Amino acid sequence: MLVVAEKDIASLMTPEAAFEAIESVFAAMSAGKARNFPVVREAIGHEDALYGFKGGFDAAGLTLGLKAGGYWPNNGKHDLINHQSTVFLFDPDTGRVAAAVGGNLLTALRTAAASAVSIKYLAPKGARVLGMIGAGHQSAFQMRAAARVHAFEKVIGWNPHPEMLTRLAETAAELGLPFEAVELDRLGSDADVIISITSSFGPLLMNDHVKGPTHIAAMGTDTKGKQELDPALVARARVYTDEIAQSTTIGEAQHAIAAGLIRAEDIHELGAAVNGTDPGRGTTEVTIFDGTGVGLQDLAVAKAVVEIAKNKGLAQQVDI
Repeated sequence: MLVVAEKDIASLMTPEAAFEAIESVFAAMSAGKARNFPVVREAIGHEDALYGFKGGFDAAGLTLGLKAGGYWPNNGKHDLINHQSTVFLFDPDTGRVAAAVGGNLLTALRTAAASAVSIKYLAPKGARVLGMIGAGHQSAFQMRAAARVHAFEKVIGWNPHPEMLTRLAETAAELGLPFEAVELDRLGSDADVIISITSSFGPLLMNDHVKGPTHIAAMGTDTKGKQELDPALVARARVYTDEIAQSTTIGEAQHAIAAGLIRAEDIHELGAAVNGTDPGRGTTEVTIFDGTGVGLQDLAVAKAVVEIAKNKGLAQQVDI
């Protein structure tokens, strides 16, 4: 078994490799060559932790495995981040464990890569302004990934805690882009592409905020009850997602579905736009990518980093 430690991921995995891995696995999913297995997620009754498994099999990339881990809200007392995970890959020919890979940074990279794929295929032509809703840890990854796939000229941002906006300003400066803090109504009207990445349980971006051709990558809602967008905004958009079953139950679309504003049949796979079997934006004014996060994304980036580590001689061999 090969081991790629969490401490080595940053020096091995590139945003470009993450993007290629996620783009490929979305295409495989839509083509029926890859599938996710049912998710297990449980409160363990200790340290207020949520623990679970996400797995799947990609027949196109011959990638089989699972991500194990979850959310430990009290990890600050251990000087650890709250999200902890490890990805395990298995040989699809024999079932033997092939690799164990640190999953914390990979999760951030694959989430950012997913929204970047949606921007590549769904952003309106001539998009100049990137709007950021949320300024947490993931926001910097999101902004960097977006800037790699599209030449934005400015970043505007909003966060429920304004003192955290320095993260957005610093990341924009790193990218050579001007940054301005704005209110949500201004963000919705001025931004051509919007990334929302918060832990909100109520709508932040409202239908009447959004003016003109806009693409929204809604990346924060991945649990029943969480919400970032007004259901009326979701209803007037052409909605894409990583996996329709998750979009309707734990993604942003859950609220528009519950209100009877859209049906599951109205939601499209982002992989179909990648494959060219879906027309993408077309003449639609607003598109939304409902990024719920699936196990196949984790497996794709884990396999990519294992290959990079092998090529650099940095994968540790462990006999079990």
